[in-house]
Amino acid sequence: MTDVRASPRSTAIKPPAPRRVGLALAFVVAAALFGAAVYGFAYRTELDQAAARGRSDLALASDRLTTGLQRYREVAVFLADHPTTLTTILEGGNARSLVEAADALLIDIADKTGAHSISIVSQKGFILADTGDAVRMPAGVRVAFERALHGALGVAHFVDEAQRRRFVIAAPVFYPGGASRGAVLVSVDVGLLEWSWPTDPSAIYFTDEAGVAFVANRGELVLRQGRGGDDSDFPITKTRTIGAYEVFELDAGPYIPDHALHLTQELPVIRLTGELLMDLAPVRALARLQAGFAVALFLTFGAFAWVAMERRRTLAEANSRLEARVAKRTQALEAANRDLKREVAEREEAEARLKRAQADLVQAGKLSALGEMSAGISHELNQPLMAIRSFAENAQAFLERGRTDKAGENLGRISELARRMGRIIKNLRAFARQESEAITDVDLNGVVDAALEMMQAKISKSSVQTDWVAGPPAIVRGGEVRLQQVVMNLVSNAVDAMETMDEDAPKWLAIRIETTADIVRLTVSDTGPGITEPEKMFDPFYTTKEVGAAQGMGLGLSISYGLIQSFGGQIKGANRPEEQGGGATFTIELARAGHNQEAAQ
Repeated sequence: MTDVRASPRSTAIKPPAPRRVGLALAFVVAAALFGAAVYGFAYRTELDQAAARGRSDLALASDRLTTGLQRYREVAVFLADHPTTLTTILEGGNARSLVEAADALLIDIADKTGAHSISIVSQKGFILADTGDAVRMPAGVRVAFERALHGALGVAHFVDEAQRRRFVIAAPVFYPGGASRGAVLVSVDVGLLEWSWPTDPSAIYFTDEAGVAFVANRGELVLRQGRGGDDSDFPITKTRTIGAYEVFELDAGPYIPDHALHLTQELPVIRLTGELLMDLAPVRALARLQAGFAVALFLTFGAFAWVAMERRRTLAEANSRLEARVAKRTQALEAANRDLKREVAEREEAEARLKRAQADLVQAGKLSALGEMSAGISHELNQPLMAIRSFAENAQAFLERGRTDKAGENLGRISELARRMGRIIKNLRAFARQESEAITDVDLNGVVDAALEMMQAKISKSSVQTDWVAGPPAIVRGGEVRLQQVVMNLVSNAVDAMETMDEDAPKWLAIRIETTADIVRLTVSDTGPGITEPEKMFDPFYTTKEVGAAQGMGLGLSISYGLIQSFGGQIKGANRPEEQGGGATFTIELARAGHNQEAAQ
């Protein structure tokens, strides 16, 4: 006999098939929704981090471009203050010799700075002097020129006939005490700046007010319209907004990402806008990975729930295994989290130690330089102090004996020694501060005396004999402290060169000043080994001194060259003939003060 009650009990254990299918479909939909939610959250989180990195890269690229153009801005300002520029504008190009001199000056500056072209333009827009490839006043350049005529720096950019992108800086030329009388235009080839940029994984470009990509690290983007509109040719197929971010879909070849985060940064100084296209493929891949992992976890938990529903009798065991696995996985995650925190702390501590070490190295360098100078000056001050003490005791003894004349002589010597000490301290303070002083009339004899006085300790320590006798006043136009710095650099280099020679070798330092009708010439000669590579001696960071020496950065002669140039003079170096004892000779030529006024009269 069949028990008909068995069938209802067996159907009560499992849901009907349609219900099971519905539960499975609902579970799949829930997993998909959960995965989409995780993907969206992970995508936005990674997008925030990518945006932070992108802003840093864009700021770095913007600084690189701004710095690259800044030096040409300084060239324009320097030439605007140059006497030749003002004289050329005031003469209006009528004096041919003056125009030729101005052309030579502009060509020389362009060769040294890498500028594409430089021109001097009158108030009416006439080009008075140029390098041979001057800007011919396109509309954008005229706006910058007119801004310069109003007394401000103007900037502009355009594409010339040869399809070269050029950036122009216009600096006003002021008449002393008056308004702008013209401008100096410095043109830069933007393509040359781009070649010097390092490789960047993101596409970075700089657009103007019209949205044209004028500067870019990807050739595909150069001179393309990127602001939308009917005339836009930028390769954007779709634009989306995700939170506070703008995402582009592009079709521009293998070097431009298909999906890119678009970031901008205003650069008002150069009137451009920096823009960055950051590849979102890594962000999307990581978000998909996290979403996949989350869906896998969701499906795992769902499967356990499904098994629990199907296998009620094994619920306790299944729950126990599940809790054990969850606990184990949680423990592993906590251990990984602790390891990650420890690694972050170690890296932060290492970074802090590195910064402290760098600060200590900088401070040590400062203390080393200060210690070297202090040792020499203390030696120079100690001798006058001992002499002052001796003269004071003698004066006291003479006063007790009633010999006031002898006491007066000793007091006069004390006064002279005190003046000498004050002069040394004054020279040291002025030189240490590197104070900026106006160009005035300076006696080169006094400059040499002050420099030798501060360098006396080093000269004596190296057993160098000095051949110097101050002559008649040799007045030049310059800065006293800066001229002292130049002379000290030359004397220090000469002493350092002779310091490594044999003890029985002659060590002579000869300083001479010659004055002609319009030139004052200062020569510093030594009997050292001479100049190894004369063509490189004024290059920055070029030095023949041993690594680890107290000096040896290779900047002394380069700085001296710039200082003498700023005074309108020139400095040259050469090796002395062997028949004259060998060694090196440096010659400084400066215009004699009052020569221009005498010529005008």
